[in-house]
Amino acid sequence: MVEKIYGVVSKPKVLRIINRFNLGGPTYNVGYLSKYMEDEFETLLIGGMKDESEDSSEFIVEKLGLNPIIIPEMRREINFKQDRIAYKKIKQIIADFKPDIVHTHASKSGAIGRLAAVNMKVPVILHTFHGHVFHSYFGKTKTAFYKQVEKYLAEKSTKLVAISEIQKHELAKIHKIAPLSKLKVIQLGFDLQKFQDNYEEKRTVFREKYKIKDSEVAIGIIGRLVPIKNHKLFLRGIKQVTNNADKKIRAFIIGDGELRAELEQLCKDLDLEFGGEKEAKLITFTSWIRDISAVYPGLDVVALTSLNEGTPVSLIEAQAANTPIVSTNVGGIENIVIPNKTALLSEVDNHQLFFDNLKSLIDDETKRKLMQQYGWEHVQAKFSYARLVSDTKQLYFELLEKNKK
Repeated sequence: MVEKIYGVVSKPKVLRIINRFNLGGPTYNVGYLSKYMEDEFETLLIGGMKDESEDSSEFIVEKLGLNPIIIPEMRREINFKQDRIAYKKIKQIIADFKPDIVHTHASKSGAIGRLAAVNMKVPVILHTFHGHVFHSYFGKTKTAFYKQVEKYLAEKSTKLVAISEIQKHELAKIHKIAPLSKLKVIQLGFDLQKFQDNYEEKRTVFREKYKIKDSEVAIGIIGRLVPIKNHKLFLRGIKQVTNNADKKIRAFIIGDGELRAELEQLCKDLDLEFGGEKEAKLITFTSWIRDISAVYPGLDVVALTSLNEGTPVSLIEAQAANTPIVSTNVGGIENIVIPNKTALLSEVDNHQLFFDNLKSLIDDETKRKLMQQYGWEHVQAKFSYARLVSDTKQLYFELLEKNKK
């Protein structure tokens, strides 16, 4: 596929566009794809601006030696004036860079980037759904509008990438965004070895830092403090188990966001002691922790309470660190865990089962140790960045070859 023009090797060009550089799976995804395709593709990475309540993830791509272009006007919220400026900037970048492929990641960049690519007649246009907003985010009218926009954009796209089989089914059969033939599943990929390295040392450091006693069970939930993550269920679960569990617990809310003050108020309403990292309270709000591989070894259980998910990175990372999981069963979660082996799942509206699952892991150390045996083996190859890069390269070459015909 790499051709010679006047004796010079010419690589296909990929313009990769991400919503914004905030902590989360998409940044790792675009970072690894941009870095480890260098031999066969010339990639330009661009992205929008993170929200004020989010921590920047630019350090992730910088560590990989990448220098992305930031478009300040491309932000999470809809703003027609700013979005139009971002659209014009991307069109100009396409005109200058002349990509063979435009690959967008997540919703805002997916809309603006694909519209620009269509307008500029880019040969191959792809979009990766890292999640979707087709339920639990907005009301019926707004959701219907977003569905219509995505259906239009799907028609204009060469291929759509889902990150799990469940997500592919949802997009095609439930939300009818595109036919199955237009969807390709490529699961996320990460550098997971760091979650195994220096495990015992990391566990000791984390538990000493937060003054966690050997007799206490540490439970963590990791992610943005926003409505879709449903942290209120987590706090109510902590209230339940403090009243009923046999063992003492410590709970850690790792992340930050717009609901921080509201969640702290709920702690007060539920009579749950809370504080920052210097206080050994029942609940600790840590805010963002950049080296997340130093967190999981110190935890005994990882929780997730989301109303909707694509492929939650925290659950892949938890399994890489052999940490048992308690989670709601939404999105592609069933595709990334082994139910009853690496994770105990409950339907999103079955709060009592979530509470029971959490209590069972707190009280039963033997059960926790049994579940610790399966995580690393399950995720090490399935979610490696080498597999992600290989799968994506293959798809790129296939689409470029078809475009020639």
